[in-house]
Amino acid sequence: MSIHSAAASLVTLAEGSEHGGNHESLSPYLTGGGAFVVLLLLLWITTRFNRDR
Repeated sequence: MSIHSAAASLVTLAEGSEHGGNHESLSPYLTGGGAFVVLLLLLWITTRFNRDR
């Protein structure tokens, strides 16, 4: 299998979904905001435990 045929089959596989692949109940802003809050919480926890600096 050549690289070109492998890439063509991957593109065909990726285009298989007609409606874009996003679930209707998932909001990108809510998902991104939740991830941002979780990362800030992890940063705060890390800085609380690293008191030697």
